[in-house]
Amino acid sequence: MSSASLTKPPAERVRVNRVVFFTSALMILVLTALLIAVPETAGQVLGVAQKWLTRTFGWYYMLVICGYLVFVVYLAFSDYGSLKLGGKDDQPDFSYGAWAGMLFSSGIGISLLYFGASEPLDHYFNPPEGTPASLEAARQGLQLTFLHWGLHGWAIYALVGLAVGYFAYRHNQPLALRSALYPLVGERWVKGAAGNAVDIFGMFVTLLGLVTNLGIGSMQVSSGLEYLFGMDHSKTNLLMVILVMAGVATVAAVSGVENGIRRLSNLNIMLFSGLLIFVLLGGETLHLLNGLVQNVGDYLNGIVLKTFDL
Repeated sequence: MSSASLTKPPAERVRVNRVVFFTSALMILVLTALLIAVPETAGQVLGVAQKWLTRTFGWYYMLVICGYLVFVVYLAFSDYGSLKLGGKDDQPDFSYGAWAGMLFSSGIGISLLYFGASEPLDHYFNPPEGTPASLEAARQGLQLTFLHWGLHGWAIYALVGLAVGYFAYRHNQPLALRSALYPLVGERWVKGAAGNAVDIFGMFVTLLGLVTNLGIGSMQVSSGLEYLFGMDHSKTNLLMVILVMAGVATVAAVSGVENGIRRLSNLNIMLFSGLLIFVLLGGETLHLLNGLVQNVGDYLNGIVLKTFDL
């Protein structure tokens, strides 16, 4: 995003869409109430729904993600890759380093730390193919983890963010999911009830994703406190951790991108880099480097096959 755009920046004309806000909030509250009132039944229903969606639309999901990846790579290396989210002479607000730090910290930081360790182990003991706890299962587990957290996921983030950001900063549309449909259906449709429905759906599923990350992160922190300081891993302490994490995230968001999110993201990147260097130098360095090269090779070698492997 550039410091000055062709139109008035969306951040300067933020307002609450009451229909979207209250409807999505009501949906979240209803779902939360059901999960609290009948947790086992709700969990079973959600599990059945997830299995049905995966079994019925898995082929479509994989095909669309592949299309996303091909499309964003084409955009990046075509003439469209030079377009700015702003005016012709505008300069970026943030460096590439700060921008990348915010992407990781505000996007997949918690999940990457959690699943980066747990997912390979899960595939190692429960491989889709082959013998559990074998060398082949270990390589397969890391290959699948690289696939799940590699180019395909970033293609989704890039395409959705680009579609929303481009029409917000170049065509004076709201900084909302509905704006991505502006060139297809026109401004009248975008500003109507159908546009509200798109934003409500987007808000609902986004909050579900954020809640999942918050739950994973709070369990990590609570378990770490128990291991380091003997703090009881109870529901009360877990709730306190959630409140603290939610409070920090809220303060960072309210403080703005420059004062809040950027500084917190830079701190996260520093801590993550320190942990990475410590593991690399304090562990079996040559083994880790050899494994990195081999696993990247396995990922790239099987990227096409695994993309279409249902």
